[in-house]
Amino acid sequence: MSRRTIAIAAALSVLALGSPLVGANANPLATQYFDQGIEKYDAGNYQGAIDDYTKAIEINPQYAIAYNSRGNAKRYLNDRQGAIADFTTAIEINPSFVLAYFNRGIDRFELGDFRGAITDNDKAIEIDPRFEDAYYYRAAAKTKLGDHQGAIADWTKVIEIYPQSGLDVLAYRNRGVDKAWIEDHEGACVDWKEAASLGDEDAAGWVKEFC
Repeated sequence: MSRRTIAIAAALSVLALGSPLVGANANPLATQYFDQGIEKYDAGNYQGAIDDYTKAIEINPQYAIAYNSRGNAKRYLNDRQGAIADFTTAIEINPSFVLAYFNRGIDRFELGDFRGAITDNDKAIEIDPRFEDAYYYRAAAKTKLGDHQGAIADWTKVIEIYPQSGLDVLAYRNRGVDKAWIEDHEGACVDWKEAASLGDEDAAGWVKEFC
């Protein structure tokens, strides 16, 4: 998983402060520990962040965003099962917590549970139909399962939603790969050429070799 995606997740977690995700009865001490956890997370002290998030949760067991943030920190320490457990708890507290579904989908994907990843990103997209990263991970999971047409549709959504986001380059490249799998070689070359024009070196190599 790219650091870009993790950074997006962390940033969205911070933005959620003051929302219902914090909990109906936010405790100032819990908030203090949570804020300390964010600072430690941003500094790369992931175990320290986990410790502070845990203290916040002990004070406020309904602190959904603290579970989500602790899951992100666990991911950096390669505790993916622990991360999934935290994201699941965040979802149980707030079933509309779109970022928790997305984050759980990432770890399910990385553990090879591609169907689980699709299910989580389905829910994230249901809640936020313009969640570009959710389409990206759902497309990748569909590719892994051989659903190339489904993947192509999701790569297309990534390109349509935010055409100059940075993910569009990878979406063009990967859409070309899925088109090649279904023997749409002309379509694959069109996408690889577009990706190459945007600076993707792999796509440029494939254009030279196959187009």
